Amino acid sequence: MNSSILNLLTAETTIEKEQKKNNHYIADIPSYARLNKSSDFTLQNKYFFANKDIYISKHNRYADYPAHMHQFLEINYMVSGNCHQTVDGHEIVLHQHDLLLIDIGCTHTIKKLNTNDIMINILFQNTNISIDWLNNLKKSQSLLYSLLLNRSYGEENINHFILFKHNNHSQINSVIENLVNEYLKKRPFYNEVISSYLQILLTELVRNYHIRPTSTLSTSQKTVTEVLHDIEHHYREITLTEEATKLGYNKNYLSNLLKNKTGKSFSGLLTYQRLINARLLLTSTNQPIRDIMEQVGITNKTFFYKKYKEQFSELPGKTRTSPKKILPTFSNN
Repeated sequence: MNSSILNLLTAETTIEKEQKKNNHYIADIPSYARLNKSSDFTLQNKYFFANKDIYISKHNRYADYPAHMHQFLEINYMVSGNCHQTVDGHEIVLHQHDLLLIDIGCTHTIKKLNTNDIMINILFQNTNISIDWLNNLKKSQSLLYSLLLNRSYGEENINHFILFKHNNHSQINSVIENLVNEYLKKRPFYNEVISSYLQILLTELVRNYHIRPTSTLSTSQKTVTEVLHDIEHHYREITLTEEATKLGYNKNYLSNLLKNKTGKSFSGLLTYQRLINARLLLTSTNQPIRDIMEQVGITNKTFFYKKYKEQFSELPGKTRTSPKKILPTFSNN
C-alpha cells in the first residue's frame, strides 16, 4: 500500500491507545449495535450499512476481540504481521497478505494484535455476493469443485469460511488498496466504485487461488482429488494410463476408484472438463467453434455437439448468444 494509507493505518486510534494502556478490550461499537448484550454478541447490519453497502475499518490492536457473530459477510485482510483467530471452532493464522472470507452467522474471536500487525476488515451485505456465489463461480471452471469437493464430501463438511493464502498476486493487493483508498477519500460515487472493486476482488480470488477443502481426506479421496486436479489442468492431453502410472496404481483399480467416488468414468470426467473449458471460451472469446473444439482437445465435431447438448441442454451456438453464469448439474454420462 502507498505510504499515506500505511501511515494512516499504523497510527494508533483512541481505542488502541486505551487498550494498549490497560491491556483489555474496549468496545469499539455502541451497545445499540448489538442484538444482545452478553459476552457473545451479534453485530447488526443497520449500524454499519445505514447509508452504504460496504463498511471498511482497521481492526484495533492490543487486546483480544471477544466472541461475536454478524448478519453480514466479512473479509479480513492482513496488511502486515500476523493474526490468530478462531472461526466456528477452527484455529486460523493469517500472515501478511492472507485473506479470510467469513460467512453470515459464524462465531468469531480474534487474538490480540501487536504494533506491526495491521488487519483491515471489509464488511458487506450485497445479496448477490456470498460464499455460495464464490463457490459457484469457481465451480463453473473447476471439475474438482463441481464433482468432489462440493458434492461427494457432503454438505455437512462444507465450512462457512474460506482462507486464501498469499501467492504473490499483486493484482489482489492492488484491488484492496484501491478499495481502501476510495473508502477513505469518499469522493463522489465512492460507494458504487468500491462495490465494483469488491466484485473484482472476489473474482480475482477465484481466478488466482486454489481453495482447498478444510475437512480431512481419506487416502482414496486424496487420490481422486489429485486425479481431478490433473484433469482440470492437463485436460488436453491426459490419459488414464499415464495418470495410473504417475500415481503408482493399476489402471483398472484407478478407473474403478474414480467411478466409486465420483459416479463418473475417467473418460466422462475428462469430457466434462473439456466441455467446461469450451463453454468458458464460447462466452468469453470470439474464437470459431471449430478452433475451440481443438483447443480443449476434442476433434470429433459430432461427438462435441452431442455431448455439449447433453450436458448444457443447448447447442454451442445458443450458448454464445445467451451465456449462462453458472453451469448446470453434471449429467449422468
